[in-house]
Amino acid sequence: MTIKYFDCLYVGSVDMDDVGYAGTRVNDRRYSNEVLTGAFDKGERIARAMEASGFDTLWLAEHHFQPEGYECIPNNLMFAVHLSHLTDRLTFGCGFNVTPIWHPLRLAEDYALADILTRGRVRFGVGRGYHTREIEVLGSPLRDQDANRALFEEQVEIILKALGNESFSHHGPQYDIPPRDVPYRGYTVEEISLVPRPRYRPFECWQPIQSATQRALDFMVVNGILGMMGGGSAVTGPTRQMVEAWQDAHTRAGIDTVLGDRLCLGLGIHMADSLEQAKDEIRLSFEENVKMFAPLRLVPALSEQQMTDIDDPRRAVTAKLPTIDSAVRSRGFVCGNADDVIASLKETEEEYPGLERLQITFAVGQHTDETLEQIERFGKEVIPAFR
Repeated sequence: MTIKYFDCLYVGSVDMDDVGYAGTRVNDRRYSNEVLTGAFDKGERIARAMEASGFDTLWLAEHHFQPEGYECIPNNLMFAVHLSHLTDRLTFGCGFNVTPIWHPLRLAEDYALADILTRGRVRFGVGRGYHTREIEVLGSPLRDQDANRALFEEQVEIILKALGNESFSHHGPQYDIPPRDVPYRGYTVEEISLVPRPRYRPFECWQPIQSATQRALDFMVVNGILGMMGGGSAVTGPTRQMVEAWQDAHTRAGIDTVLGDRLCLGLGIHMADSLEQAKDEIRLSFEENVKMFAPLRLVPALSEQQMTDIDDPRRAVTAKLPTIDSAVRSRGFVCGNADDVIASLKETEEEYPGLERLQITFAVGQHTDETLEQIERFGKEVIPAFR
């Protein structure tokens, strides 16, 4: 197989200055509502550029309560419907709906309606979340990881039942659907029907793979969920060990796969006329990405001291934090000219022969014009090599 589909991830960040380990502290950033809402204009320009450049899917990230300007999209499905009216072919992925802050039936209904209104141009996705500020404020657990996972797994079970059956019932630890002995127009409600259900796109559900625990991977495989590794908060990129663990989960379920099957890999990519120029251009934006996500414990192998130092611009620069140079060496981030990028992606293609979908991740705060230039350059110079 070859990589057939090229996607981008846009988490809804505003254009930022004074970025990097020595730049403005994350908690010191505050933007006006006018600036924050500009993230949607930015998303419109990205969608149009992607469609013109031959990309397949724009993935959007749901988040809440971020005056710091990093992730400003509170509703993926609503934004996807809007963007579908501005484009003709591009599809839109939910990367991801933060399921614990939804009622599962409302999320299923909204997805089904989005499928109908866009005529099948939305890909569904679910995630457990990682911001205590949004999940705990909206009434669900996150600090209690066991409770968070139990809630999430039951919610996904309900969503899959609702979308896949003409009628259904569910009686579990968190939800009683429908509640027992509910009278309605002369009869007792025993099952309910989701109205509408998806009509256009064959249903697929995506989920991020972060820690790659056996429980999480087995849950995904048993429920037919597709996996996304790297991208977004996974600033160091996917690893072969994670991909092999994903394949092992399929083997446990009696499913034969080729390494990379049923996955989308997310990579940071920045193009310039040379490797060194590309690294220099993206260096500070890469650091800002790490700086934002590390305190949320989404950057592996950082010590407690590094977690503290990263929040202090004076100490962060000497704290031996991840660098763009180390990310490029580990192939979690790809830099260089078209030949460099194509060669690296061809290596990825050879290493994971089942891989068909690749996602480019843009650093939080990266300026709009730079993002658009990268989309156009990748579409013109790289994508044709995989056609």
